[in-house]
Amino acid sequence: MSCTEDIDKILYYASSFLTCILYGLHYAGWSSNMKTVLQSHHINTPCGTMLAIASDVALYFLEFIDSGHIERNTARLEKRANATILAGTNAPIEHIKKELAAYFSGQLTTFNTPLCLQGTAFQIQVWTALKNIPFGQTRSYKDIATSISSPKAFRAVAQANATNPLTVIIPCHRVIRTDGNLGGYSGGGINRKTWLLDIEKNHA
Repeated sequence: MSCTEDIDKILYYASSFLTCILYGLHYAGWSSNMKTVLQSHHINTPCGTMLAIASDVALYFLEFIDSGHIERNTARLEKRANATILAGTNAPIEHIKKELAAYFSGQLTTFNTPLCLQGTAFQIQVWTALKNIPFGQTRSYKDIATSISSPKAFRAVAQANATNPLTVIIPCHRVIRTDGNLGGYSGGGINRKTWLLDIEKNHA
């Protein structure tokens, strides 16, 4: 690993840690009367247009606009983050825009945009496990359940997988059934899931 990669990782983890601290203070009641201002922006990709939502320090949301869940999921985000979502862009959105372009062209396998996860403790545990699935590989719902020391919770894992707020970045498309069947994909259906898996297989 190069020095540049080391520095990038240090900056990424430092930024993510700071974001978690700030969110924790906010969730605990600090500045409870203040709403977080988030920016939303459409990003065109070869796989479809995506909606990105971020604060000035971290990305909160990334989803294909034709997934069928945008209104419900953005409303949930506003409630959980005590946020107001306004049209616009900022540094995390511009960063993920560049990373998505590199990903879809086969030049990037790991995303480094700072994230702020909004969910239950179990959901965040599952989403973190999903991020550990290597590029170009797949895991079953049972594999993920076992990796978080809850081998019988594969149905709950599937539910958490379906509520992933950061499509592609948290690679829920890499999760399939134990029998090898692709299963469902809340990010826009089986065709898109297949498309994403094929991209990664061709560039792994």
